[in-house]
Amino acid sequence: MRKFLIPLLLIVSSLFAQETATDSTKHWTRKGVFTFLANQSSFSNWQAGGQNNFAGNVGFNYDFNYKNGDWNWDNKWIVSYGLTKIKGADTQKTDDRIELNSLLGKKASGYWFYSAFLNFKTQMDAGLDPATQTVKISHFFSPAYFQFGPGMLWKKSDNLKVNIAPATSKLIMVHKHFTEFGSSFGVEQGDTSRYELGAAVNGYYKFKLMENVSVENTLNFYSNYLDEPQNVDIDYQLNIVMKINKFLSTNFAFQTIYDDNAFRGFQTKQVVGLGLNYGF
Repeated sequence: MRKFLIPLLLIVSSLFAQETATDSTKHWTRKGVFTFLANQSSFSNWQAGGQNNFAGNVGFNYDFNYKNGDWNWDNKWIVSYGLTKIKGADTQKTDDRIELNSLLGKKASGYWFYSAFLNFKTQMDAGLDPATQTVKISHFFSPAYFQFGPGMLWKKSDNLKVNIAPATSKLIMVHKHFTEFGSSFGVEQGDTSRYELGAAVNGYYKFKLMENVSVENTLNFYSNYLDEPQNVDIDYQLNIVMKINKFLSTNFAFQTIYDDNAFRGFQTKQVVGLGLNYGF
């Protein structure tokens, strides 16, 4: 599957770029960026030590938002995939993500909107057990996460908003072979799905730190009323883009997740690299 993921993303980005060329409604705004990040190290007779390695990340971020009178509908697709190759070792996956966020709002008063939201997350490629690097512990649509529910949205602008949803449904889906001998991602042994009801708070803040430097923050909380509500799930993402010119930038991405259904502790990911960007 890894052999055609990057060409597939290139094709998808070109299709969306063609689609944005026409918009007769005037209520839609669309923008996207396709990014390739690369890191490479090479050593020859380097006495301090080191191994030749190469890492690459492909990212696709597309926003399509609708505004008409009292109605707002914000949508964001995020797709990313990364690989690293160290000399003498097998190629390993460093990033794998498909995510859709959709937020519908109707004006209530001031900056407040009645809202409904949908969040969907999954991955493209198989994930391997870190201890063995041979046993598959996940693959496409296993796990798949769905969150949806009504709430109230405080939105000052497209770059600053907080959604509060006190009656959020969450559905976790996995293939049956991952729960054959035990639970997986919170889904009990022998089952293929898990339903939760809880409260979700989702915040988004993007700003310019200085000229050509943008900082994007996304923070999500979720508490399951039905099982240990004190164990709040946390997902924080930080993206810093330092533009060099229209096509080149230095990118820093950081993400930390706490979800005791998957792992009892914080999961963290950090990616830094020179980026080749194509905006549309």
